[in-house]
Amino acid sequence: MCRPEASYNRKVTQSASSPIDADSSTWWRDSVFYQIYPRSFADGNGDGAGDLVGVRQRLDYLRDLGVDAIWLSPFYRSPMADGGYDVADPCDVDPMFGTLTDFDEMLSAAHLRGIRVTIDIVPNHFSEQHPWFQEALAAAPGSAARERFIFRDGRGAHGELPPNNWPSVFGGPAWHRVADGARTETPEAGGEQWYLHIFAPEQPDLNWANPEVPAEFERIMRFWLDRGVDGFRIDVAHSMAKPRGLPDMDQTILAAAGAGLPHHLDPRWDQDDVHDHHRGFRRILDSYPGERMAVGEAWVADDERLARYVRGDELHLTFNFKLVEAEWDATELREAIDMSLTAMRGVGSPATWVLSNHDVVRHVTRYGGGQIGLARARAAALLQLSLPGAVYIYNGDELGLPNVELPDWALQDPTWERSGHTDRGRDGERVPLPWSGSRPPFGFGAESSWLPMPPEWAALTVEAQSKDRHSTLAFYREAIARRRELRSLHTPTFEWSDHGPDVIAYRRGSILVVLNAGTTQVALPAGDIVIASEPLSAEGQLPPNAAVWLAPKG
Repeated sequence: MCRPEASYNRKVTQSASSPIDADSSTWWRDSVFYQIYPRSFADGNGDGAGDLVGVRQRLDYLRDLGVDAIWLSPFYRSPMADGGYDVADPCDVDPMFGTLTDFDEMLSAAHLRGIRVTIDIVPNHFSEQHPWFQEALAAAPGSAARERFIFRDGRGAHGELPPNNWPSVFGGPAWHRVADGARTETPEAGGEQWYLHIFAPEQPDLNWANPEVPAEFERIMRFWLDRGVDGFRIDVAHSMAKPRGLPDMDQTILAAAGAGLPHHLDPRWDQDDVHDHHRGFRRILDSYPGERMAVGEAWVADDERLARYVRGDELHLTFNFKLVEAEWDATELREAIDMSLTAMRGVGSPATWVLSNHDVVRHVTRYGGGQIGLARARAAALLQLSLPGAVYIYNGDELGLPNVELPDWALQDPTWERSGHTDRGRDGERVPLPWSGSRPPFGFGAESSWLPMPPEWAALTVEAQSKDRHSTLAFYREAIARRRELRSLHTPTFEWSDHGPDVIAYRRGSILVVLNAGTTQVALPAGDIVIASEPLSAEGQLPPNAAVWLAPKG
């Protein structure tokens, strides 16, 4: 439980010497955000795990990259059953990552470099080690402590069956049975209950219908806003509201939607009541200066449902995962862009573009891997950075990192165990960044990193790529700089242009963006090249798996 005295005794805002303008409005509408998975970004103490000191030490790298803001995945106290998303104390830093002082120093250093800082908030569940849940386990059925979570009696003659048939995202049922000190010797009399965990058993779901829960999250948000954070990423923003009565679901819809993806008939997600909770978040954010913001991780069935999360009194941004789901195909990519722009335009919100994050296979690998995957990833970056709205880059995108096929012994994602070793989980996209040197751990940790790094990453280190003006890192730096300079890319103007069935082309003011998703070269109209993901042919044509920004000639 958050300690109010800690929250209200410390109020840190941007200092007078900070380049951050505390009164600026809508800065988030077209910012370039950089997601930091703290355990994998930079290791400041040499123990093989990333930390907040490491983040502070690498802020100049992020400034030189050109990002406007960072998003820090969880760094809170946690037993790490799910990579820190099982939060035991949401108002303290886990010793793995440092201390609150380390956080404050990192925040201040980022602001001095003109970089805003946003952090994760995890409202669907707490860790089983959170004091609230430990209190609930020790309490009797029907107690106030249990009402903060979703405890239910089981079905069957002796309560031996789960309360409903919901599955967990990580495999197995979404219910876990507990025995408590209050149970009687007669099984049918009760005394044992089940609690809901849509994710891992170590992550009991919170009961947002209990007013204690939103009140606690107001304290959590104010604790960090008082320290000076610029906003939040809302984890699983579509999940907090549960349907009344917790009815069984038709599990055949899971196959229809695709593994892990939402379906409009899945009762676990996207209940209409969830929007009341986001309105509560917005009221808290609006009570602070400097346009504090929130972006939602909302996996929902369609763009119309997604747009509801960013209505004027709810969240500021929500990720467009249609672009993540799209194959390397001009039609799919165009539809993903078109549907998102149309839906967001209807509620007056900017779109939010993402290609990779800590939960999905890196797009270099999704697009085919190897040199083809890298070429396509670079082209997609020019698409992402030229679309109207905000951009989120995942740490390592700028290096062209692929997913890593890790050995079984290294896997730590709970999905690996919960699936009976059939789903390898998300560790492959969470391997630490290579910074320098010619062998693992490439400047990350003194001797080894928490997930092993492949030897072939020697050519992908920051050190190696900083020496090569044709590297992916150099390309990202130039593309972000060009995005910042070009006024046309900071307006809502967007117009499709027809250049053939395998080509995506659109105009942003005076800038023409062309991406060739086909297998043959494409002729380009006259214009000056602003930036290209690959060299053009001798005839000035755009090769396959490449993209270019063109400005008017002269």
